[in-house]
Amino acid sequence: MEFFLDYGLFLAKIVTVVVAIIAILIMIKAVGGKDPSAKGTLEITNLTDKHKQTIEQFESHLHDEAFLKARDKAEKKEEKDKNKERGKEIKKASKEGKLAEDRAPHLFVLDFKGSIDAKEVSSLREEITAILAVAKDSDEVLLRLESGGGMVHGYGLASSQLDRIKAANIPLTISVDKVAASGGYMMACIADKIVSAPFAIVGSIGVIAQMPNFNKVLKKHDIEYEQLTAGEYKRTLTMFGENTDKARDKFKQELEETHGLFKDFIRQRRPDLELEKVATGEHWFGTQAHELGLVDEIKTSDDLVVEACKDKTVLAVHYVEKKKLTSKLAGIAGEAADNVLMKLIDRGQRPIM
Repeated sequence: MEFFLDYGLFLAKIVTVVVAIIAILIMIKAVGGKDPSAKGTLEITNLTDKHKQTIEQFESHLHDEAFLKARDKAEKKEEKDKNKERGKEIKKASKEGKLAEDRAPHLFVLDFKGSIDAKEVSSLREEITAILAVAKDSDEVLLRLESGGGMVHGYGLASSQLDRIKAANIPLTISVDKVAASGGYMMACIADKIVSAPFAIVGSIGVIAQMPNFNKVLKKHDIEYEQLTAGEYKRTLTMFGENTDKARDKFKQELEETHGLFKDFIRQRRPDLELEKVATGEHWFGTQAHELGLVDEIKTSDDLVVEACKDKTVLAVHYVEKKKLTSKLAGIAGEAADNVLMKLIDRGQRPIM
């Protein structure tokens, strides 16, 4: 008996410590989340230089010293000739009262690895704003996209951010190495060209919503659940109340309306696509998607970057949000809680693309 008493007291202490830690983390998150000074930084990586360095590193192992000296001499001469030609262009433009293009064409490379709520759109917004501030007519943008879709409003905003590039008349290519399905494909269809790896997952032009219902469990334990609303359709399906056929029909109607808007969105941007054939919620691999017209070319993003390095300056642009130690600690508990709530509530009450 004494053993069980000691064991019970030990468990009580453990529970108290765990609850205290959780409470502290929640308090840290509340304080840290209100910090208005938290900002991010824009990281820019020259992929052209990186590619050249890789080639030079390999060539140093493949060729003798005489070859390397000859190569360096040829590269210096080529660079000198380019600068000379460039000087002539500037001089000519100056005589004509014009401003010559002061740099080579650039390819700006962005990465978007989307979560279910598309929270990455905050970084995408900053990256696109920075690019639009400096981009010239000869520049292009490549977005390496990876997303299985998610909340309609989140991916709608992400698509609107990409539309800003199109509105600025800057060519946009979207590359799919792994997956661009549902809301991910909604983003992809903004592009002037969609490029896919052979086995990337593409499509899933459909809408889904799902949720558990615990009403029978509550009734079994004599627990009543009350929900008060103002407005007939303020809430249709519920996790804890008893769902009605009328509520199901209304929710299904909302899903159909969202699907219709989804299809219209794609129809406007890819008018040659046989939409009714592909807007069934199915997904296809890259080669199949190419045959159906969902993508324009079969290649990987690596192929596009290496090819661009030959005649463009390729810059990877990444906006990184700075996080204080308090935010990092709070994130351990906060993100887990957010994920659970999102799965239980948002997936049920809002359509997922």
